[in-house]
Amino acid sequence: MTSIHVDGFLADSVVTSDGKLYVQGAGWNRISAASFPAVHDRIGIGLLFRLEVAGVSEPHRFELRLEDAKGNEIPLGDAPPGPQSPGKITRLGGEFVAGPVAGGAEQIVPIAINLNGMSFDGPSTFRFVISVDGEDLKALAFRVEHFAPQRPEVTGGGGYL
Repeated sequence: MTSIHVDGFLADSVVTSDGKLYVQGAGWNRISAASFPAVHDRIGIGLLFRLEVAGVSEPHRFELRLEDAKGNEIPLGDAPPGPQSPGKITRLGGEFVAGPVAGGAEQIVPIAINLNGMSFDGPSTFRFVISVDGEDLKALAFRVEHFAPQRPEVTGGGGYL
């Protein structure tokens, strides 16, 4: 029997190396834009799959999707060129295997995902949903907000002291 828990966070950029996540700009839940549609340079998603493994190793499939406030799936990007995958990508995923661990100790599988050039049509709330073996286990919510750039306040006569 395998018990899987998912921890996750949003960041500016995430990479995996030597079984660890290396992160820049983590811990946010809001994107601000001056106008729409808005393109955000990069959204990094750090995931830690925590497994308590007893017995034989088995493969696990994970998927990531983006939903709007109504639960509709939002495209993550364009499909690679070619006849096999026209249109947009709405889900990303992969497979991992957790080997047996002595004494049934917890095993952590880190995954880094970076989405470049995400486009947002207007202010709203969104959530990245992470599923493992077809079961939704984690949601990472965030807001896209409009902000009006402020003009600098003019004070004094413009001279320097």
